[in-house]
Order: sequence, then C-alpha cells, then structure tokens
Amino acid sequence: MLALSIYDDLKLRLGTPKDMTEVMQLAIAAAEENALLNASQLLLAKSVWPALNQDHGLVGCIGKPGGEIEGMVVLQIGTLFYSDDPCVEEKVLFVRPEYRAAQGGRARKLCEFSKSVAEYLSLPLIIGVFSSESTKAKISLYKRIFGEPSGVYFLHNAKTGGHKVKLDER
Repeated sequence: MLALSIYDDLKLRLGTPKDMTEVMQLAIAAAEENALLNASQLLLAKSVWPALNQDHGLVGCIGKPGGEIEGMVVLQIGTLFYSDDPCVEEKVLFVRPEYRAAQGGRARKLCEFSKSVAEYLSLPLIIGVFSSESTKAKISLYKRIFGEPSGVYFLHNAKTGGHKVKLDER
C-alpha cells in the first residue's frame, strides 16, 4: 500500500482579484529580497492586478486549500521591445522562505505551471534569474526544468537585494 504524503494536499491554482493583498505581500517580499533598485508598491500593483484579472497575464498560486499562499509566480503576456510577436514572461517566482526547504516542491510546481501556460498558448517563455545571493539553487532548479540558459545578466556598480519597497503617493 502506498503511503500518502502529507504534502499531497498542496494545490496550484490561478490567482484571482481576491488574492491581491496576499500576492502583493509576496511581491513586496520578493522585491525586498531580490530587487536591483528600490521598488514601488504602485508599480508592483500595476503588474499584479492585471495578471490576477487574467488581463495579459496570470498568477499561479500554491498552498493548501483555504490556507495562505505559500508561493506564487506572476506571468505577463506581451511583447519584447523589438518584436510584435507575443511571449510569456516570468515577472517573479517567489516562495515564502519558511516553505523553501519544505517538501512538496513548490518552486518546481510553479515552474511547471509557467511551462504549461507557455505550451498551452504556444508562446515562448522568457525567464531571468536576477539576484546577487542564493541564485545557485534556483538556477539549478531552472536548468532541470527548462534546460540550459540562453544568456546571463551582468551588473556593474550594483547589487540586488536589501532594497525597500516604497508606498507611492502618485
């Protein structure tokens, strides 16, 4: 008899407008951990809100039904600056720190969600891993799921992380 894992009840679902507050908390935490520059809550919300409304994007949320969102990925569907052809861009994939070492493969499941969205839409998926710390594990995971990377980011006179998210008065 196969033993059931206590992690089998993790569910991946599409985020909805009702998730705005919790997804914004995760987006702010991700920006404070990885941002290159100070982040704006208003600009974060301008990316998150349309995706939660499935307007040129999607938010994949993972957690136990009825529980907190333990991780999320924000995907935007748009174009690159040089083309009219659409693509899916991962804006952020973030798992709460207290769930990163836990069993259940939250980040992997969120990556698989991103991959399935791109395949369903028959669009290329573009992902940039952008951080000055703790990138090796994420890069290793992404290589296992997506294959070898097609580029790299370089920073000069800059470091990611340690920035604050400001409330805009715009």
